[in-house]
Amino acid sequence: MRNRAERDYSPGWRLLTKIILPPLIRSLMKLDTGGKENFPRSGGMIVAGNHLSYADWPAMALFTYWAGHYPVFTIKSPVFDVKIIGPLLRKFGQLPVYRGRADAALVLNEAEKRISRGACVIFYPEGTASRDPQQWPMVARTGVARLALTTGVPVIPVACWGAQVLLPYGDKKPKLFPRKTVKIVAGPPVDLSAFKDKPLTAATLREATNVIMADVTRLLAGLRGEEPPAVPYDPRAGRAVTGPDGGAAAEAARKAQQG
Repeated sequence: MRNRAERDYSPGWRLLTKIILPPLIRSLMKLDTGGKENFPRSGGMIVAGNHLSYADWPAMALFTYWAGHYPVFTIKSPVFDVKIIGPLLRKFGQLPVYRGRADAALVLNEAEKRISRGACVIFYPEGTASRDPQQWPMVARTGVARLALTTGVPVIPVACWGAQVLLPYGDKKPKLFPRKTVKIVAGPPVDLSAFKDKPLTAATLREATNVIMADVTRLLAGLRGEEPPAVPYDPRAGRAVTGPDGGAAAEAARKAQQG
């Protein structure tokens, strides 16, 4: 048995979240869920989801909990510096993501350790809320693919839709009334067998990442009842596009990507 110093979290604090957070989250939103049976019953795993709003997190947390797993999120490191919230996140066993630093890859190393101990680690591979004009998943970062191919654990794709109505990205005040419905669904584990035993080159990681995000996008298309774009929006290509006509300019950037 691991001693207290080796624990990734405080058991008492986690128990408190299991008691308090589910009814609190349900008071803020209605959840329309599907696909919980696609989560493995036990063992470490990765969950990859699309990101539209800060309200995605409570929806994903409750969904994962209902599927039988305590959610371990990868969260931007500045949040851990916020008084009260930061120390609590550490007690709950959440993982900080550092950017623009030499130790940015540390979260993947820590996530790998947690997964080896049976954790369900949740990533938003896009790295931020979607900047796509129609809010489809963007071109994602490759860290999730690297972790998946290194560990060999299942990657469960999850799509969420409706959280952006409750709390649009950039807004600080949620639209609580009337209570909004958030749809969230999980698919079968992503088939990454084509990449087994391949060297982890940049090309391999990019291709595997695209496979993961394609599954997430298909699930989101089902929730929305719409066809996704043929080419995902690349935020790096559209980053310089700013101003009042940013949405139209971003769409132009997408068309430019398509040639």
